[in-house]
Amino acid sequence: MTTPAGSAETNIPQQGPSAFDGHRPPDRDLLDDCVHCGFCLPTCPTYQLWGEEMDSPRGRILLMDLAGKGEITLEGSFTQHIDACLGCMACVTACPSGVQYDRLLEAVRPQIERNVSRSPGDRLFRTAIFALFPYKRRLRLAALPGALYQRLRRIPAVARLAGKLPGRLAAMESLLPPVTVRDAFAQLPRLTPAVGGNRRGRVALLTGCVQDVFFHRVNAATVRVLAAEGFDVVVPRDQQCCGALELHSGREDPALRRARRTIEEFEVLGVDAVVTNVAGCGSSMKEYGHLLADDPAWADRAARFSASVRDVHEVLADAGPRAERHPVRARVAYHDACHLGHAQQVRAQPRAVLTSIPGVELVDLPEAELCCGSAGIYNLLKPDAAGELGARKAANVRAAQPDIVVTANPGCLLQIGKHLEATLPLLHPVQLLDASIRGVPVPRT
Repeated sequence: MTTPAGSAETNIPQQGPSAFDGHRPPDRDLLDDCVHCGFCLPTCPTYQLWGEEMDSPRGRILLMDLAGKGEITLEGSFTQHIDACLGCMACVTACPSGVQYDRLLEAVRPQIERNVSRSPGDRLFRTAIFALFPYKRRLRLAALPGALYQRLRRIPAVARLAGKLPGRLAAMESLLPPVTVRDAFAQLPRLTPAVGGNRRGRVALLTGCVQDVFFHRVNAATVRVLAAEGFDVVVPRDQQCCGALELHSGREDPALRRARRTIEEFEVLGVDAVVTNVAGCGSSMKEYGHLLADDPAWADRAARFSASVRDVHEVLADAGPRAERHPVRARVAYHDACHLGHAQQVRAQPRAVLTSIPGVELVDLPEAELCCGSAGIYNLLKPDAAGELGARKAANVRAAQPDIVVTANPGCLLQIGKHLEATLPLLHPVQLLDASIRGVPVPRT
C-alpha cells in the first residue's frame, strides 16, 4: 500500500509499553479508521497556518498511534502538537471515512494532563484560568474591577501600558468583554410563562458562566424569544458550570463532577428540553451520555439527560415561528461556531431562525469552515496562532460586507470583535430575533 505524500505508514507492530496509561486511552479501532487521505487538511486551522504535517489531524492521529505502540513518549513533541490543536472538529465534518477525531482528542488530552509535567509558568496560568472561569460568583467579583478598568482603558497612557503587556497577559487584556455591573449581577426570573395561549412546551435554560455574567443580555433575549414563541422557561437558580471548558482542556475529573452536578440540577425539573445558547456548553452536555457511559450509577441518567439537551436554534426551528416579526433590513453574516456547526452538526437551524426575520439578507462567510481562533481558552493559551486566525476571520467578515455579524458562542463574539475592532454590531442570533419580535432597534452587542 502506498501512503499519501506527507503521511507515514501506520501499521507498525507494537514496539514496547504504550505511552498512555490504562484509563480510557485512545481506541485502537478509531485510530485505525484514518486512511491518511488528506481531506482534513484544507479545513484544519493549524495546518493552514503552518503547513506542518504533525499539526494536521492525520498527523496528530499518527502521533497517537506511535505513542500507543510505544514508539514515542507523551512529553515534548507529542504534547506540543496536541496542545496546538484547537479542537474545532472541522476535520470530523470533512472526513469521508467518518474518523472520530473528536473521540480521539477527548481521550488524549486527559492523558497529557495526568502524565505530562508542564512548566511552572504554564501550570500557573492554566490553574488561574480554571480558578476563575467556571465560577459565576468569582466572575461577578472580577467584573467590578473589570468595568472600572475598561473606563480607565480609554486614557491614552493606560492604553499605551496595556499595549506593552506580554503574550498571554496581552491576550487576556484584549479579550476583556464589555461589561456593566448591572448586567454582571442581574438574574433571570425562575419561571417565565409562555406568552398568550396554546402553550407549546416547558424548557429549562442553562445560563452558563461567562455567558451569564458577561453576556447576560443574550440570556435575557433567549428567555423573551422562547416565551414569545410559546414556551414556559425555567431557570434553575443554583445551576453551576457544565464543565465544558475543563472537558475540552483535558481536565477530566473536575469536568465529570460538574457534569454530574448539572444532571442532578436539571433532571428533577420535569421539562421537555434543556436548552443551551452556547455552542461549547451544548456540545459537552450532549456528550454526557458518552462520558459517563462506564459509570454504572450515572450511565442511564447521563444518557437521558444528553437526549434532552437542545440548542436554542433547534427548539425554535423545530417549533416554527409564531410571534410576529418586524422587519430588520440588513445584510447579516452568520459565523458557524465550531462546537455548534462541527461538533453538534447544527447548521441549518440557525439559518432558518435568521431567515424567519423579514428583511434579513443572510450571507455566509468565505472559509466558513475555519475556526476564528477562540476555541474555548485557546486564544488565551496560544495567542499568536489565535491572533492569526482571528485576523483571517475578520478579513473574511469584511469581504462579505455585512451590516451585522451573528454567531452563537461568547468566545467567538469576543474573538471576532477584537479583530474587527468593534466596527460592526456583533450579536447572538437570538438577540436579532428578539429585536425583531419586540420591534425595537437592533443592539450593537
